[in-house]
Amino acid sequence: STVGLSVVHTPEELPQALTLAFQHDDEVMVERFVPGRELTGPVLGSQALTVGEIVLQKGNIFDYEAKYQPGGAREIFPAELSPDQTGEVQRLSLLAHRTLKLQGYSRADFRLDAQGRLWCLEVNTLPGLTTMSLVPQAAAAQGISFDDLVDQICLQALSRASMTCIAPSKPV
Repeated sequence: STVGLSVVHTPEELPQALTLAFQHDDEVMVERFVPGRELTGPVLGSQALTVGEIVLQKGNIFDYEAKYQPGGAREIFPAELSPDQTGEVQRLSLLAHRTLKLQGYSRADFRLDAQGRLWCLEVNTLPGLTTMSLVPQAAAAQGISFDDLVDQICLQALSRASMTCIAPSKPV
């Protein structure tokens, strides 16, 4: 849940950021920071759900505190985007889901920069599934209740399992 994340503005800040990151894992990733609007593109099965926007109340990253502390962020479903921008987030989210051969549900997170370019930040292969998580919020925005969402995820899993089960050649 985005622990150990830092934004570094000067080379002098890097050692402290790495020390923090290595407190959480033996491997860390360093990447360019992309300023802009934080967008999320959930996918359920073969369907792109409502695109959302995460508006940070403090700071400029959707880290653990922003996700789980009161007042850290506000999630807007649907995101206030043009139809073309919404369609592109949905298209790229589905493309990532299919390319990575994901099943069930996933969520791709993006930044929309000042020039209108989308940057894929990450693909969450098993995003949160509480009533307040982003995927259920996206589903609710298009009329899918939390219970119906969980039912759909379970039914898809059962369908995949029955397609891959091999009947025994002899009665057991």
